Amino acid sequence: MQVKELVSYLNHIAPFTYQESYDNSGLLVGDPNTEIKGVLVALDCIETVIDEAILHGANVVLTHHPIIFKGLKRITGANYVERTVLKAIKNDISLIAIHTNLDNVHFGVNHIISEKLGLTDVKILSPKAATCYKLAVFAPQTHADLLREAMAKAGAGMIGSYDSCSFSSEGEGRFRPDEDATPFLGKAGELEVVKEVKIEVIIAEHAISAVLHAMKATHPYEEIAYDLIGLSNTNEYIGSGMIGSLEKGMEAMEFLHFVKKTFHCGAVRYTNPTKSVVKTIAVCGGSGSFLLKDAIRAKADVFITGDFKYHEFFDAENQLMIADIGHFESEQYTSEWLVAQLKKKFTNFAVRLTSVNTNPINYL
Repeated sequence: MQVKELVSYLNHIAPFTYQESYDNSGLLVGDPNTEIKGVLVALDCIETVIDEAILHGANVVLTHHPIIFKGLKRITGANYVERTVLKAIKNDISLIAIHTNLDNVHFGVNHIISEKLGLTDVKILSPKAATCYKLAVFAPQTHADLLREAMAKAGAGMIGSYDSCSFSSEGEGRFRPDEDATPFLGKAGELEVVKEVKIEVIIAEHAISAVLHAMKATHPYEEIAYDLIGLSNTNEYIGSGMIGSLEKGMEAMEFLHFVKKTFHCGAVRYTNPTKSVVKTIAVCGGSGSFLLKDAIRAKADVFITGDFKYHEFFDAENQLMIADIGHFESEQYTSEWLVAQLKKKFTNFAVRLTSVNTNPINYL
């Protein structure tokens, strides 16, 4: 199996098109045609992780955080980023990152956190807009079912827990082929009137290419009439953060102790509780202060994330309790989840979870 096949699978579970504009997920180092011997999974890519990959004969390192985040103008070994990349290249180790795209999908980082907390009825805290398109294609009635089926198999018509969703309406299509045309219906130079079906489907951004390819491969016409229209609708399955409910409310400080134990926190920085009993919990793996207003708007009792700055704690305005558990701590279970997914999907190479603690922060 080649590296590009692993990248393709990762794109399936968390499409890279959903990474943030500032991010750098995907294959960062290595030849996509390289055969995989073993994969080492970690939260961060640092020199000691590369050393561990070398020790175990793994030639792919998959991490959540990309080692190449900002543009590299030179690779001389002047800092840990350059040294890590150099060591990977020298030892023919491919580096892959699956970062904010895994943050932004429904069953990604924030779902993992929610499961650890035992949250129910979870949903995206801040859904993204403009991630879907409407495709309308006009076809003869004889081929309408074939088109619907082909496009559905390629990913069209996925709405939440439903697939193969479409809407059809009937009408007349008119066209006149010229002398150079080889029409499926009609004759050159003659106006043709055909009973046609207009098929409308919703397509997620990442599936556009596959759906259009399936449509063109199945449609009988030489020239296909279709509309592809971007939608401003929010996508409830793509976005930042997550919110859900505890099965039973917990006393606020009891809940904080539960969180600290669950995520092995050296410390939890928190604001004063606004309720004696908490039940509605918002979460965001990594740096989530940008979602504070969304958590307040959603009437969360507690917002769990990492990397809050001092003055940002005041922004809670006594409307909820902020619980900063640390960046590493909030995302640490991501690596275990990735290992489990790869082991279920692939059996032709070894997958290991790193034994290196990549957290750069210590607590007294």
